[in-house]
Amino acid sequence: MAEPPILSWEGLGLQQGGRWLFGDPAEGPGMDLHIGPRDRFALIGRNGVGKTTLLKLITGEIEADRGLRKVKPHTNIVWLEQEPDFSGFETLMDFALSGDRPPAEHEVESIAGQLGIDMTTGAAGASGGERRRAAIARALALQPDLLLLDEPTNHLDLAAIDWLEAWLTRYKGAFIVISHDRTFLKRLTRSTLWLDRGNLRRKDVGFGGYEAWEEQVYAEEARAAEKLDAKLKIEAHWLERGVTARRKRNMGRLEKLWEMRAARAAMITPGGTAKLKLASDDDFKSKSVIVAEDISKSYDGREIIKPFSLRIQRGDRIGIVGANGAGKTTLLKMLTREIAPDTGTVTHAKTLSGVMIDQQRALLKPDMTVRQVLAEGGDWLDVRGHRKHVQAYLKDFLFDPSLVDAKIGTFSGGERSRLLLAREFSRTSNLLVLDEPTNDLDLETLDLLQEVIADYEGTVLIVSHDRDFLDRTVTVTLGLDGSGTVDIVAGGYEDWQAKRKERPGKKDGKASDSNAAPSPPPPPPPKDPAKLSYKDQRDYEQLPARIEELEALIAKGEAALADPDLYARDPDKFARISKSLEMARTEKDEAEERWLDLASLVED
Repeated sequence: MAEPPILSWEGLGLQQGGRWLFGDPAEGPGMDLHIGPRDRFALIGRNGVGKTTLLKLITGEIEADRGLRKVKPHTNIVWLEQEPDFSGFETLMDFALSGDRPPAEHEVESIAGQLGIDMTTGAAGASGGERRRAAIARALALQPDLLLLDEPTNHLDLAAIDWLEAWLTRYKGAFIVISHDRTFLKRLTRSTLWLDRGNLRRKDVGFGGYEAWEEQVYAEEARAAEKLDAKLKIEAHWLERGVTARRKRNMGRLEKLWEMRAARAAMITPGGTAKLKLASDDDFKSKSVIVAEDISKSYDGREIIKPFSLRIQRGDRIGIVGANGAGKTTLLKMLTREIAPDTGTVTHAKTLSGVMIDQQRALLKPDMTVRQVLAEGGDWLDVRGHRKHVQAYLKDFLFDPSLVDAKIGTFSGGERSRLLLAREFSRTSNLLVLDEPTNDLDLETLDLLQEVIADYEGTVLIVSHDRDFLDRTVTVTLGLDGSGTVDIVAGGYEDWQAKRKERPGKKDGKASDSNAAPSPPPPPPPKDPAKLSYKDQRDYEQLPARIEELEALIAKGEAALADPDLYARDPDKFARISKSLEMARTEKDEAEERWLDLASLVED
């Protein structure tokens, strides 16, 4: 028997800025939400739909305009905010021990020690990572029954994320998490709350099955819209993000990425210098945009970066990963020549022109309008040498074009990050430097960012802790383990992890060579063999191609029927085409439904 909820909202509705953010009375009785004592929810939705606001309603920090909130007595609800306010506190410990119900100091110290944070650090001068760790220590030390996590991995390095994942795995209470980190969500969540167009949907499937569920919902809405000849915007949304279109686009991008990784794996020499080269060295040099030769860096007697060499080609996507303090920023600054290495040289191609998108978002002032940010107040802007209307460009980055004169101060953190990306990607450049670009972005914007990077014709340097993002984006990973060694690995984060695991192993009585060239990374298997039968697997692999064939037949048939004289000229042909078109549409609907069912099995 299911346990009774520890918190519920019935008929929830909230107005914001003169409109109903969700629970509009004209559209129904409002939203219902029931949270059990061991629920593990991923809260999904675009930036601006009200995810953080919903958490505030759950905590009782803000009041709803309609609905009834019920909380089981003595339920301890703790909210880990995305940007906690540290003003007025002298140290991080002062912040952690604040509030009406402060945690026990020894509990805070215990968790802080495991996270590697000194709580005597001054709050004003603490880094984003230190503040995030302090906020986590405080939240967990409060021993919550219901834990609300708003982008908990922001500013955390990989070691801290691993620790938090392990803690939440052991945690006995309930939690709701908002996060852009797909790996984090897939590993921890068992159910999904999807906030979409003022409605809250729930499905008892973890984030791994969310996208298949999302596509199924949009497919059903599109079919209903077609039958009713209404809600065309929903139909357009499906056509834009539907099963076939999304899978074709994503698979095409990933296939290209695998090809680039395979080529890169072939360039990595087995020697200790870890240089990248091609069979034709002259050809490789002509394509090189950044050449680092035996560069190293030390601070206060500690070797941050041990001597290593690297050639970066036009079109490379280089990911830089490692724990905080391992030297990621130092390495990035040496490669971009912001700082000089202690030894060796860094040479740039004469034509190299870079754009850096940092994580401070300092370029966006609250009183500026979108038009001012993108087009200096005008109607047109140059997008990498091509003239484009500002409203059309906004649509490319998932904004409503009517927001062109909105003030930046009205945007959420994620929307500001997306706007900054739109601004910087419009500039003509052949080197793009991204420092923690995934912070504050929703999952839809992350998909967009991956596509924009894939289509970018220049070279990209990315510092990120987002494992899934790196696996989907980069061709070469520079991994820093804190010892000063820089691993150069063809592939993403998981490829670097695999290389690290190989090091202690023995082969033929000899230690494995950590600088050996990896074999080209194969495409990830599209299924869990235990979940699909032979026929299911075959359908899963072949249906997308069949759906494309049916779409082509449907388009051809619709084009033929568009001839206004066809019926009068040849009624039999008109009837044959109409019947074939109906059959093709039915088969396409059935094929999409079948593929969605199989995809849900694969991704669950």
